[in-house]
Amino acid sequence: MNKQVVILIADDDEGHQLLVRRNLRKAGIGNKFLFFSDGQEILDYLFKNHDEPNVKNGESYLLLLDIRMPKVSGIEVLEQVKKDPKLKRIPVIMLTTTDDPREINRCHQLGCNFYITKPIEYTDFIDKIRNMGLYLTIVEMPRIEE
Repeated sequence: MNKQVVILIADDDEGHQLLVRRNLRKAGIGNKFLFFSDGQEILDYLFKNHDEPNVKNGESYLLLLDIRMPKVSGIEVLEQVKKDPKLKRIPVIMLTTTDDPREINRCHQLGCNFYITKPIEYTDFIDKIRNMGLYLTIVEMPRIEE
């Protein structure tokens, strides 16, 4: 994976955030990570309109998004990101404990790129994250453009 890609992790479970980062690192992902503990935090980061926006043209991002978060759900975040002409290029991986087929279908309809269910078993969760990391080492991420 391009070393320039910033990995955005939106998950209200700090333990899951750390497991994801640690195991992506073990899979060879040395990218910058930014963490957000609820849906509103990630939306504020993505949609801020200050003199210098947080999300910059020419840079690449990957969003790992939990569904069940305080303030704004991951599904609402996904919907807003994919409706935005600039942000819709950001690949979104839903990384959640929710395995309801209706939720999975809805996320794909809204434009998520992948949907990964977090296993309850610790070792299974670690295996999935490492496998995702291995996959990420071979894909190229699109850049943000106006």
